[in-house]
Amino acid sequence: MDSTHKTTSAGKSAEVFCTFEEFALAIYPFLELQPFHRAYYRVLEAFARGQIRRLIVTMPPQHGKSVGASTLLPAYILGLDPDCRAAIASYSGMLASKFNRRVQRILSSREYGALFPATTIKQGNKPPSYIRTADEVEIIDHHGGLLSVGREGSLTGNRVDCFILDDLYKDALEANSPLIRANCWEWYTSVVRTRMHNLSRELIVFTRWHEEDLIGQILAKEPVDPLLNWRQLTDTPPERWLHLNFEAVKTSPPSEIDPRREGEALWEAQHSVKLLQEKRRLDPLQFEAMYQGHPSSKEGLLYGTNFPEYEVLPHEIVRRANYTDTADTGDDYLCSISYVTDADGIIYVTDAVYSRETMEVTEPLVADLFCRSDTRLAAIESNNGGRGFARAVQRLAPMTKVEWFHQSNNKEARILSNSATVIHLLRFPRGWHLLWPELYTHLTTYRRVFRTNRWHDAADVVTGIIERETETPSSGRMRGVRFL
Repeated sequence: MDSTHKTTSAGKSAEVFCTFEEFALAIYPFLELQPFHRAYYRVLEAFARGQIRRLIVTMPPQHGKSVGASTLLPAYILGLDPDCRAAIASYSGMLASKFNRRVQRILSSREYGALFPATTIKQGNKPPSYIRTADEVEIIDHHGGLLSVGREGSLTGNRVDCFILDDLYKDALEANSPLIRANCWEWYTSVVRTRMHNLSRELIVFTRWHEEDLIGQILAKEPVDPLLNWRQLTDTPPERWLHLNFEAVKTSPPSEIDPRREGEALWEAQHSVKLLQEKRRLDPLQFEAMYQGHPSSKEGLLYGTNFPEYEVLPHEIVRRANYTDTADTGDDYLCSISYVTDADGIIYVTDAVYSRETMEVTEPLVADLFCRSDTRLAAIESNNGGRGFARAVQRLAPMTKVEWFHQSNNKEARILSNSATVIHLLRFPRGWHLLWPELYTHLTTYRRVFRTNRWHDAADVVTGIIERETETPSSGRMRGVRFL
């Protein structure tokens, strides 16, 4: 590692050949950096050097976000510019002070002195004119330093050149409190923003808890671009935010920043896909927020966890049927749900296939589903290749009568207008979150605001089942649907 410096008369390091990743490993040689850590540190370095001014980072718990952003980064920033006035804020003054003390230990270390000799702090009582407390430290012979403050704390009279806000909510209880969210936003606008100037930088890094948390409100009120490629680090205007979101299990398309394939864990050695899926089953809504960075408030959900469950099927079964929606694009899911109905019109889901695999894989899966569930009549949507899919499945499951149809009605209107009937008539088997975890997650976290949902496949199918069974149950024909 080359740590050569050229120091100006003001003491600032004009050229530093030590990258943030090299700095981190020099200070903490025990770090085991994964590919996402290296990408994260590269983004933090661009922030430290002023290439980007407004940065949001969301990351799952226990993945090293605070080590990078609130411990190593402030020390690196003060090394690059000893005149920088930096501040760290967190949900409590105690936690913010803990970050400050960690930074001070780095600033006092021999390893740091070798990299940034111009950035020094008070040792013991010397020099006596400089401040070094748990909440504030000043850089000797410079104007810079580091402040720490808890949420709703005061920064009266302090100019801030670089603000780092880490974990502004203690837990889900706080984040779900409208009063605390409102107080946090008021503190942010009246304290944080008023301490900043034209050239100030701002980093917000925490695990998401609620869609209307601080990050959610910024997303709604200010220009924010998802950070997907390295060019954005130099091309983004200073007034725009960049948002880097690391999903625990990759579901979004690969990007330069996060090139993982779908289904890969962010840190398999520490948090395997198997472990993460177990956590998802316990609470899909919380998992989507904390581990995937896609929060939904319970008040904004279309179905939530309100689906009734059953223990045993009814004695009198009127129909055994299936409704299948083939994947429209490579990013969509094929959703095939088999069900039975009783004499009262209650619909009991008996089996399902929910997959993003190719048709070559899903055709035999759906055919096997028909045989397994003794499906007598199946409706397969013919949009975008569904007709060929239906023919292939019919050949593999000759005992099932397969009809394909074209759905022309507006998807949003169909899903929203039928949601109450879906909850009223549809029953899932007890423990279905274990049988079909992705199907469970996508239905229970589906939002009322249609455009905010990434996948509509599961909601579309349960809606189709309700339409099919309530419009003209005797014939199985639906108004507005053309059977071919």
